[in-house]
Amino acid sequence: MLRTVIRRALASLAILFAVSPGAPARADTEVDLALVIAVDISYSMDMDELALQRQGFADAFRSPQVHDAIRRGLLGKIAVVYFEWAGSWDQRVIVPWSVLEGPESASGFAEKVAAQPVRRAQRTSISGAIDFAMKLLGQSGVEATRRVIDISGDGPNNQGRVVTVARAEALAEGVTINGLPIMLKAPGYLDIHDLDLYYRDCVIGGQGAFVVPARDREQFPAAIKTKILLEVAGREPLKALVSPAQDRPRTDCMIGENQWRDRMGN
Repeated sequence: MLRTVIRRALASLAILFAVSPGAPARADTEVDLALVIAVDISYSMDMDELALQRQGFADAFRSPQVHDAIRRGLLGKIAVVYFEWAGSWDQRVIVPWSVLEGPESASGFAEKVAAQPVRRAQRTSISGAIDFAMKLLGQSGVEATRRVIDISGDGPNNQGRVVTVARAEALAEGVTINGLPIMLKAPGYLDIHDLDLYYRDCVIGGQGAFVVPARDREQFPAAIKTKILLEVAGREPLKALVSPAQDRPRTDCMIGENQWRDRMGN
């Protein structure tokens, strides 16, 4: 009798867990998209910018437009994980893999994103973020039609291995990398001009890859929402969001490392 009661209780819990908002991904789950959101928290961003960035991602997943984009997918569900990064060895998952298949689960994911305290950390390793994102994709527990890494940041790679090497390995696995270069203030210490072009030339890649720059505080939340909408819907911007002169040379993808070496003397 006791064993029967226990079995029934466990079965009920399993059903409840499977349908709860933002339920963790399971190995037998098929989704339209496995999306890794990789968010820069380096010291070059002030606390207000970090809070605005966090709120922007939370608001995007509260958006009815994003909910509708999820619903319109072939399977009507996506898997998302949100982590923050800085230097080579500083990556922290804020919200683990979650399957979103409607307003309730998407809004639940947004609340988890918004609930965590904001922090800052040293250095900028985009390559480390890409490597960590690839590790997370390998642990997603889902079968995804598309796999995308969404990287936001306000500076070039200045620690860890060369960013183009990490990118090449990710692209070889069929992963798409999109970029959200944050350009809210004039370049300062260890920053660069034309960060959007650096992201275009050195960071993004794969099928349908694109860059959505954020150039002012008022635009920042809208840029985040636009990027998430495009990724969930599997679309590219209608026109190029980064349009440099045709004769402009390609960006030096080692600019961050060289800048650090020249200023720090090592």
